[in-house]
Amino acid sequence: MSLLNPVLKPPEVKAYLTQGERFIKWDDETSIASPVILRVDPKGYYLYWTYQSKETDFLDISSIRDTRFGKFAKVPKSQKLREVFNMDFPDNHFLLKALTVVSGPDMVDLTFHNFVSYKENVVKDWAEDVLALAKHPLTANAPRSTFLDKILEKLKKQLNPEGKIPVKNFFQMFPADRKRVEAALTACHLPKGKNDAINPEDLPESVFKSFLMSLCPRPEIDEIFTSYHAKAKPYMTKEHLAKFINQKQRDSRLNSLLFPPARPDQVQGLIDKYEPSVINVQRGQLSPEGMVWFLCGPENSVLAQDKLLLHQDMTQPLSHYFINSSHNTYLTAGQFSGLSSAEMYRQVLLSGCRCVELDCWKGKPPDEEPIITHGFTMTTDILFKEAIEAIAESAFKTSPYPVILSFENHVDSPRQQAKMAEYCRTMFGDTLLTEPLERFPLEPGIPLPSPEDLQGKILIKNKKNQFSGPVSPNKEHGGDPEGSCLSSAPTGADTVWAAEEGAELEEEKEVEEDDEESGNLDEEEMKKMQSDEGTAGLEVTAYEEMSSLVNYIQPTKFISFELSAQSNRSYVISSFTELKAYDLLSKASAQFVEYNKRQMSRIYPKGTRMDSSNYMPQMFWNAGCQMVALNFQTMGDLWAVPVRAQCAHLCGSRAVWTSRRPQEALSHQAVTQYQLYQPCLEGGALCL
Repeated sequence: MSLLNPVLKPPEVKAYLTQGERFIKWDDETSIASPVILRVDPKGYYLYWTYQSKETDFLDISSIRDTRFGKFAKVPKSQKLREVFNMDFPDNHFLLKALTVVSGPDMVDLTFHNFVSYKENVVKDWAEDVLALAKHPLTANAPRSTFLDKILEKLKKQLNPEGKIPVKNFFQMFPADRKRVEAALTACHLPKGKNDAINPEDLPESVFKSFLMSLCPRPEIDEIFTSYHAKAKPYMTKEHLAKFINQKQRDSRLNSLLFPPARPDQVQGLIDKYEPSVINVQRGQLSPEGMVWFLCGPENSVLAQDKLLLHQDMTQPLSHYFINSSHNTYLTAGQFSGLSSAEMYRQVLLSGCRCVELDCWKGKPPDEEPIITHGFTMTTDILFKEAIEAIAESAFKTSPYPVILSFENHVDSPRQQAKMAEYCRTMFGDTLLTEPLERFPLEPGIPLPSPEDLQGKILIKNKKNQFSGPVSPNKEHGGDPEGSCLSSAPTGADTVWAAEEGAELEEEKEVEEDDEESGNLDEEEMKKMQSDEGTAGLEVTAYEEMSSLVNYIQPTKFISFELSAQSNRSYVISSFTELKAYDLLSKASAQFVEYNKRQMSRIYPKGTRMDSSNYMPQMFWNAGCQMVALNFQTMGDLWAVPVRAQCAHLCGSRAVWTSRRPQEALSHQAVTQYQLYQPCLEGGALCL
């Protein structure tokens, strides 16, 4: 059981949303544009629009994944619709009035609802406030009582021309057993005929609850009452309820100081809140019906409501947080074939992901635009600039904390790498962190900045070479001859290879040189590369423009925990396949934990997971691995992920920024906020 006194308040619906606004709803497939009144109900359950025929369509706000306006809204392709909106005229101001609402059951199966306002500059407020309702913590983690209340709200909005609720709507809402619906309506003294209608005033919340109790009896609740009373009295006293809560509902393993048992005054508060009988409330008694509504309330939600809020210290080094991370973000299906889409970057970021992956490859003439695709597979391509534009739009819509772009860079053209860097600089603007913060220089022993320090910033993870000369981002593309390779340039004062010091340097350098030569791998080695590491080992040299964008997330080949500790560089990160990471956990788990205290590690699925399945991430979280990258394309197995995530005694002040992905195992809804758990205590077992 979660808190006896829930701390989250329902979302506030602004008055103009309930009053409604005139829009034109259009659909490219049918080329139909219809005038509608767009509204949100007062409780923030539905976005709904009413046509001139008085017909109403509903969109559950919990299914809304994004809202877009202006240049990011959908634009009609149909010539008929373009003529309706005068889009071919230069002064039509269509984008100032365009609104798109994106909904869907997952990140791939999306529906786009397109609206055009009659007024300019109205859509910005609608887009922001509707998205705020959709991303409110209680929207994705509502208790059972909210879902029942949503049914009542929808019934009261679906009225016939006489302003009454058609009884047939009850049969459509509860289609399993018509006779049971009729019997429940009769028990509440409501009409039950198919052509009958009910006055909304005759269906207050109390009558609707009685209807539900008649429709869905709960005999197991009666058994609870029997177990507390030998004569099966139709109530439970305050003392009995306290015993039930503390002994049956409460997890006996909880620390009684941190999670104290329910007090008598709290129990009385629950009776006051949920007991429908005034007499029972005065006597301090709870009826079976009151018990039903208590069990449906927020006090019994799977996730504690206070953990849905930002309640942690976000000023610790970045390596002290679990980071919600995605693998092959651009894919919409399997890893071997299927469509790639820039839309996936939007959906993943909106869901709370803070690290996305971009597999970059050289574009073909004549445009020579860099592309993103899964190399050596039959997946489709997307333009690099489209992905960057999508990231720029969505990066900070639902979270202010930093976004990491994990580049797997196979673009061996200096000209195209310069294009990539220029797109990043122009589209991200000031949000792109190109220089280290003054208080956190890139020096051994200096910790990483905190999420608080890096709010609103985008960090690039890409191979890095350091150059002595200043970087000129506006330098014309192609300043270096096509196909030239920096690794062939003389080393010394002009070129310094990053991440090379002491005993570790020579070994790392050898590994990197091996990687650069891997472009000439034979067929057998190529198959091995694709079966385990994928194409990660085939990255090319980072040329000046891309290299200049890298600072706090510098990837390097992992040699050993001892050499990493000796080097003591927090800004260096290594990536491991799930198999390699599991092997390290099996052989040196304590060293892996120590490594993660100092610097970051990234775990990603093995290359043979062609169906975009996922590994069990818990073992890597237990060792403190920060970027446990998962495939977001599929829902994956609903693992039994424990609510309390262990953090293996990482640090007395270590907070948790979780990367738990398929939250469906817990709440049947993907939780969109960071789940920030309490710091673990040194020697403690659990951090929630």
